[in-house]
Amino acid sequence: MTAATPDTRSEFDVVVVGSGAAGMTAALTAAQHGLDAVVVEKAARFGGSTARSGGGVWIPNNHVLAEAGIVDSPEAASTYLAHIVGEAVSRERQQAFLAGGPRMLAEVLPSTPLRMRWVTDYADYYPEAPGGRVRGRSIEPAPLDGRILGDLLPDLERNYGRAAPNLVITQADFRWLNLLARHPRGPLRALRVGLRWLLARARGQHLLALGQALAAGLRVGLRDAGVPVWLGTPLIGLHRDGDRITGVVVEQHGEQRMLLARRGIVLAAGGFEHNEPMRKQHQRAPIGTQWTVGAKGNTGDAITAAQRLGAAVELMDDAWWGPSIPLPGGPWFCLAERTLPGCIMINGQGRRFVNEAAPYVDAVHAMYGAGDGPAQHMPTWLIADQRYRNRYMFAGLGPRQSFPGRWYQSGAIQRASTIEALAERIEVPADALRETIERFNTFARSGVDADFQRGASGYDHYYGDPRNRPNPSLGAVEVAPFYAVKIVPGDLGTKGGLRTDAHARVLREDGTPIDGLYAAGNTSAAVMGHTYAGPGATLGPAMTFGYLAARHLATEAV
Repeated sequence: MTAATPDTRSEFDVVVVGSGAAGMTAALTAAQHGLDAVVVEKAARFGGSTARSGGGVWIPNNHVLAEAGIVDSPEAASTYLAHIVGEAVSRERQQAFLAGGPRMLAEVLPSTPLRMRWVTDYADYYPEAPGGRVRGRSIEPAPLDGRILGDLLPDLERNYGRAAPNLVITQADFRWLNLLARHPRGPLRALRVGLRWLLARARGQHLLALGQALAAGLRVGLRDAGVPVWLGTPLIGLHRDGDRITGVVVEQHGEQRMLLARRGIVLAAGGFEHNEPMRKQHQRAPIGTQWTVGAKGNTGDAITAAQRLGAAVELMDDAWWGPSIPLPGGPWFCLAERTLPGCIMINGQGRRFVNEAAPYVDAVHAMYGAGDGPAQHMPTWLIADQRYRNRYMFAGLGPRQSFPGRWYQSGAIQRASTIEALAERIEVPADALRETIERFNTFARSGVDADFQRGASGYDHYYGDPRNRPNPSLGAVEVAPFYAVKIVPGDLGTKGGLRTDAHARVLREDGTPIDGLYAAGNTSAAVMGHTYAGPGATLGPAMTFGYLAARHLATEAV
């Protein structure tokens, strides 16, 4: 149900703000427990950042992994999360996620058309840590025929990338397509993708994958459960009756209206990545809204509305960072590009400063450096040679495919026939850059990165080149011409938000819960703290705490 559909109701058991994975999971769980729920969404389309994402879900010990033969244990998962998160997040919240996640998947998925499957060998981001898994714990939705949405299909938020209709690429596909010119699995995977496209065309399908498939599947579940989703309905504020939050004020058709919630309200409206003043207030320079791939409507409205009523916030200085290329058409979030052999990342002094294949949150933390002062390793450049470009995909371009002229014109890419000329173009010391590359090349030939241990972790190898010896992550930079690609601190969304407890209740500064108010997804401070457990560690907790919020609402006395 869209905002254009007449609906005069003004009272529900549960009001959910936001139609991403967290919000839709909360609303669907509420409906499964017999509660009358509604979802209000600021944007003109549903799905939020979920629909723009890779769609991966990181939840240890779930039934999808078990069916794929992946052996895990609650003890290993608990040890792993505690080791990487540390004291930044309470053990109670960590345990709530680990215990609730498998239950959420088992209870929510049957009410949707979603069919999740293991992303083969997509390692945890710290697989060598105690309890880590080098074969990974991430699952993703199988491609879904969007026709199941019916007349709701045009209301689905657009994907982050651009592709021809039905030419869908899953996370499992993406790994091997990057090696199209290097590994037999590359052409085989391309053939598989092409055959899927042809078959979908012949059947008249509208295939969806990644986050679009996840968002569509949850939306179908809401439709079948009779839960309305009102689009174009932004949150204006929260209504308090005494010490309890009892409703929301929204804008609909140009007018404000009050929606009362008999049980409670779940805030799941995303983070504040598109709110320039908030980012500058809480985060280090350089920072800006132009480098995020989060949904445009994520401007922190729900966070600030709750703050006005005494809610506490935390982790506001952090985000789901990722080194990104500021292309003219929008930022490109780098996954494989900085991991494949034949490239390095340097700072303004022409020096390496990080394991380029590190988890993307860690890579940007390294770009900023320690402390609260100016960023220590920006500007940042990715340096690569022609052999690298001949071998691998890059930012959606095929091997050997030339960079578009507009990329050069924008300053995102520089090219030169020598290292010294390239250094001049990007204004770094030529002797330092030459020395850095020569030192790195010795590591590439030996297979051991003595400076930053690139290629030592099993995670480093996931997007590496298995045919590159002796280390799939290390390759010399030596074949002219040479390229410099500008790297900025992009993100998938902000990580800071409302402080919550193990039931997803919003807390005050003194740690007491605000009665009737819950938060999940990027509206809440991340259970991952300052780290990132593995692929899908945004959506997994988002869905889990949406689920836990609704379960608590269903069982709490009114």
